[in-house]
Amino acid sequence: MNINEEGLQIIKDFEGFSSSVYLCPANRWTIGYGSTWDKNRKPVTKDHPDVSEEEAEQLLMQEVYHSQYAIDKLLSCELTENMYSALCSFVYNIGSGNFQRSTMRMKLNRGDYYGASAEFPKWRLSLIHISEPTRQAEIS
Repeated sequence: MNINEEGLQIIKDFEGFSSSVYLCPANRWTIGYGSTWDKNRKPVTKDHPDVSEEEAEQLLMQEVYHSQYAIDKLLSCELTENMYSALCSFVYNIGSGNFQRSTMRMKLNRGDYYGASAEFPKWRLSLIHISEPTRQAEIS
């Protein structure tokens, strides 16, 4: 399965676009649509050159593919297209390692979809400062 257009739009809308490097709330150098990795899969640094929207889209898709790989590897449950897309946005934001260790992943693999959906809001107050509107969009 792949992220749908609505899922990509959630990421784009809530990350926003920045052609220049900035320090995100998680204290990581970031560029484009919230990308923390460059095209060579190396961490973005404060000296990273500016990117065009086209380059930012490529970085976005590179990280979305990584998120999809993590979901495919870590989950054994059935997901709808919208559930999968919301999880792609979620993993894009929190990282695959955090998702692997999450209660949400465990609940999904047990088939507890309702319990898993209740995990989204818990991440809005995490150390990485994910916004409430982002979590609400993923829940929807």
